Amino acid sequence: RTPMPSLVGRRVRLAKSGRNWKGLCPFHNEKSPSFYVYDDSFHCFGCGAHGDAFAFVMRAEGLGFMEAVERLSGEAGLDIPKSTPEAAAREARARDLHGVLEAAEAAYRRRLHSAEGAEGLAYLRKRGLTDETIARFGLGWSGGGRGALAAELRELGITPAQLIEAGLMQPREEGGASDLFFNRVMFPIRDRRGRTISFGGRMLGEGQPKYVNGPETALFSKRRNLYGLDLAREGVFRGATLIVAEGYMDVIALHQAGFTGAVAPLGTALTPEQLEALWRVSPEPVLCFDGDAAGSRAAGRAAAVA
Repeated sequence: RTPMPSLVGRRVRLAKSGRNWKGLCPFHNEKSPSFYVYDDSFHCFGCGAHGDAFAFVMRAEGLGFMEAVERLSGEAGLDIPKSTPEAAAREARARDLHGVLEAAEAAYRRRLHSAEGAEGLAYLRKRGLTDETIARFGLGWSGGGRGALAAELRELGITPAQLIEAGLMQPREEGGASDLFFNRVMFPIRDRRGRTISFGGRMLGEGQPKYVNGPETALFSKRRNLYGLDLAREGVFRGATLIVAEGYMDVIALHQAGFTGAVAPLGTALTPEQLEALWRVSPEPVLCFDGDAAGSRAAGRAAAVA
């Protein structure tokens, strides 16, 4: 159900060559085409890359095998059998949480462009971000908190318990729940497939901590995720260098300046899990931490991890 020429043709300009197709290899720089696509496989006579549809998706998008299976089966209209009822229940729960986070992101984005988000929008524009960049990264404004998000999403049938599970609210000792983010510029954190899995928030003016990440949830692990990886994968595929910067704004500014392979850890030192995720996208990621003493220490730690 997944013809190779149509799959590869989304990313590579192909021309008919007898019964097959050929084009410039997407996995190395070349001026004359040596990349051939057959009915059920591909092969590059320049760099030796070859494989089937799964191998192409894994290499082009930095996915694991099962992620590639899920991607291609979804496009083909096939359901992957779950090994146990518990696994099926976990997937259904994850879909629900993704829906909650998407609704929250939409609410935050609306607020950024409303009167209450004027301060946040002014901050982002002062930092030199264009409206296109703000939209591309899904930036938003949390509002004043105090249950405003729960009140807004209640109309969609989303409960405070779901917001707690998604890492957007926290239970109070005296009962009920309170917003985790308030009066902050909001940065959606996405997985490698572009699905929102958590948020980071930056406070404006006085107050600590300046940056807050969402807590560990069923979808989000700080150790295993990288900010901007979904966009960086596409950038690296198109020839950009994979760059590891320190923070959200570093990544966004780099992308806007044309360095579309930029990512960042999520408020922690670079972990082994994050390094493995980087190596799945590029064999030689470049570390571009701040030039101060803390940045030098972070680079040293990352070298030791590598």
